[in-house]
Amino acid sequence: MLSTVASRPLGPAEFAARVERLAFFEIEPFVAVAVSGGPDSLALGILADQWARQRGGHVCALSVDHRLRPESEAEIRKLAQWLAARSIRHEILAWHGPKPATGLQEAARSARYQLLTEWCRAQGCLHLMTGHHREDQVETYLLRQSAGSGLDGLAGMPAVRELAGCRILRPLLDVPKARLVATLAAASQEFITDPSNRDPTFARARLRQGTTDVDLDAALGELHKLGHDRIAREDGCHALLAHAAALHPAGFAVLDPEVLLSAPPELAQRALSKLVFALGGGLYPPRRRSIARLLLMLAGATPVGGVLGGYRFVAWRERVLVLRELAAAAPAVRLAPNDVILWDQRFEASLASAGRPLALGYLGRDGVAELHRQSPGFKHRGLPPLIYTVLPGFWDETSLVAVPFLGYSREEGMAIPQLAFRPVNCLTHASFAVV
Repeated sequence: MLSTVASRPLGPAEFAARVERLAFFEIEPFVAVAVSGGPDSLALGILADQWARQRGGHVCALSVDHRLRPESEAEIRKLAQWLAARSIRHEILAWHGPKPATGLQEAARSARYQLLTEWCRAQGCLHLMTGHHREDQVETYLLRQSAGSGLDGLAGMPAVRELAGCRILRPLLDVPKARLVATLAAASQEFITDPSNRDPTFARARLRQGTTDVDLDAALGELHKLGHDRIAREDGCHALLAHAAALHPAGFAVLDPEVLLSAPPELAQRALSKLVFALGGGLYPPRRRSIARLLLMLAGATPVGGVLGGYRFVAWRERVLVLRELAAAAPAVRLAPNDVILWDQRFEASLASAGRPLALGYLGRDGVAELHRQSPGFKHRGLPPLIYTVLPGFWDETSLVAVPFLGYSREEGMAIPQLAFRPVNCLTHASFAVV
């Protein structure tokens, strides 16, 4: 079992230093803390509450009831009493619906983060803290090592992870679990022990029960090195993307193949993979062999015109246009007044309350033909006609109403529905953070 003899409580000043070296906060910070009732998260909740109050802010403890164990409801009630005694705001988020027969822990983890981050976005809370500690980090490393993970995965969990609308902060990643237990003991605070942490059905539990000879210091040293190596790779990738690719708000990119190909092949592949992943909105990045083939195409080994990750690569003025592949795009959807939706994993669309129901979809050839029928000779100065077919447009029951990225509307002075390019996968993000 991964363990440590360290037992000194984590004090407010040390905690504040750990938090404030991770990120900047508003003057009166509002922070959500994932609190299950276990010693790690409960210690974090108490420390975060003290830290926020000293700065005129506040925290909200969020507990997810996965509804997997009959005793979980009683445990959360007990946790609520403990938090109430400390005047800590507490919200319970329930995981409803059927539970999978296999992959239960992974499904529960996914549901937990979805519930937590959705709450943060709805409440305008920018920061979500979790209680992952030193042993959790080493366990992650060992599990990924046994699964044959790549170098990025072996760097472990980042101390900061940016999501849409909030960020996850893990200020305790290098803190031994025993120090968190000692922190609760010093505060005369009980905690809950989750029996699933000892259930050999789950990989982490088997690791905890079976690992007695892990050199924690050596594993942490390797994690630290791998984390800094990952930071260097990501920084190089982001710098290359800044020079080689330009994103347009209409959802396409212009790529300079000469700049891309001047980089080392591994770096060029990483940058191209991130570009396709961001624009395409897929669940997973493209396969390395597909990226390698695409690089060969861009180098001139084959004519430019490939398709990858739901995007076409089309030669244009010594550059390459990276355009949505219509065959892989989401179908048209209907938008009602006051609706705000994410469409095709890429565009946030909204319709004012004073509007009328409209359909949202890509123009395609028929839409472009309709545009020119309504406005013969129409041409937008800033965008090449080549991309018109993959621009989003709005239709009513009769015909094309508007093409926002062309500034076109059928009726002069009409309010054009709002459309913003907000892909679910970011092209660049905060570098991997090591504590």
